Amino acid sequence: METSAQLLEKLSNVYGVSGDEGDIRSIIMNELKGIVEFSHDGLGSLICMKKGTAEAPKIMIAAHMDEIGFIVRYVTSDGFIKFHPLGGWWSHAVLAQRVIIRTATGVVRGVVGAKPVHHLKNEEMKKNLAIEDMFIDIGAVDKTDVMQTYGVRPGDPVIPDSEFTFLNNSRIVCGKAFDNRIGTALMIDSMKYLRDRSHPNTVFGTGTVQEEVGLRGAATSTALVDPDIALVLEGTPADDLPGVSKDEIQGRLGGGPQIRLYDPSMITDRKLSRIVMEVAEKRGIPYQTAVRTGGGTDAGRIHLHGTGIPTMVIAAPVRYAHSHVGVASLDDYDNTLKLVVALIESLDENTLSPFKGSHG
Repeated sequence: METSAQLLEKLSNVYGVSGDEGDIRSIIMNELKGIVEFSHDGLGSLICMKKGTAEAPKIMIAAHMDEIGFIVRYVTSDGFIKFHPLGGWWSHAVLAQRVIIRTATGVVRGVVGAKPVHHLKNEEMKKNLAIEDMFIDIGAVDKTDVMQTYGVRPGDPVIPDSEFTFLNNSRIVCGKAFDNRIGTALMIDSMKYLRDRSHPNTVFGTGTVQEEVGLRGAATSTALVDPDIALVLEGTPADDLPGVSKDEIQGRLGGGPQIRLYDPSMITDRKLSRIVMEVAEKRGIPYQTAVRTGGGTDAGRIHLHGTGIPTMVIAAPVRYAHSHVGVASLDDYDNTLKLVVALIESLDENTLSPFKGSHG
């Protein structure tokens, strides 16, 4: 039987920047074949329905399939490739990194070029180099070589070149795209859990597209599902790093799933957050809470659907999110899965009835 680590490895290593999520969609369909009923929205988000003992409530378990990356802008006359970010990047995390360009005929490997320190002037060393001033070197001799020999074209997706591995510890892993292949793996494992189990609702496991460039698949897939409640599964930034005070840490590796109470895209419904924390405490599942002053998730779009959807973000902490390599704990993954499954088992019409009345 495939382990969660093996599933995460498969999802982390596959290519899938915003607008190019087809391979992730195929993995989900292969993993859940025979367990759920599949449908799609018009942008390519995948919806995996598993009926329980009741048609309602309809629970949406959403995880975006795309990862941050880049897109080819143009090729210079001397054979260097200019590119544009897909998703949020800090320029320091981009220079001198290996990348993969996915062309119509295959993959081309390259490196983001960086001037050697020997050629830098003092004023250059003191400033951040903007991404629009960077280039990818694939070892070509000129523009014709890039486009005809290697088949690189404007619009081709560019993916970080980073392989999944264990980090000197059987429970700590590293790899690319943990935001949000961790959430995708959690959605898959949650739906697998329901294969032979009873639940008092209908669950829609949803792999959304283009989250990193504007929460786009969240809007279209939610319109199709029309849920009563939504759980958004994520790989969220961990704060347990040098330079962050202990008082500020809201996501620590090994601390359990993070329950998000606020970010600029959504204020979490207080009733729902209390329900989630009560379920975690009753099941003995460790958890962390977060009030995030930056960023956002698919929840920002989902909770605004129709007249409003109670929505919660539940996430496993990831160090170095939005870079070539993230670091995560399999213990956090397991505890996040336990919490999601416990919520699916406990969310019924009676539990959700308070959301149909006054809020507070």
